[in-house]
Amino acid sequence: QVQLVESGGGLVQAGGSLRLSCAASGRTFSRYAMGWFRQAPGKEREFVAAIRWNGGNTYYADSVKGRFTISRDNAKNTVYLQMSSLKPEDTAVYYCAWRGYYSSTYYLESDYDYWGQGTQVTVSS
Repeated sequence: QVQLVESGGGLVQAGGSLRLSCAASGRTFSRYAMGWFRQAPGKEREFVAAIRWNGGNTYYADSVKGRFTISRDNAKNTVYLQMSSLKPEDTAVYYCAWRGYYSSTYYLESDYDYWGQGTQVTVSS
């Protein structure tokens, strides 16, 4: 089992920034990638960004490309999501997710094995 704990959510005005963190613990010896997803009220959960533990390759949804940056600290088993130029449509519960083994895709929920509890991000206009 891998436990994931997100932090850093909150209320911010449009144009502002927030940094989310996701700390992993437990059976973290098998790790391949981490992802961030979000779910807005009344909508399905959607992919935001992902990063590979080895090599640091990153992947982004078009809606956040150029505004969000995903990074990781291998020693701390922690992944970050720096969000800038936030828009009201970024309002959602943000979830981090852990994948232990290789998969050819990064944007599907089924690509991930463990999920955090989510952290609320609210962007006011």
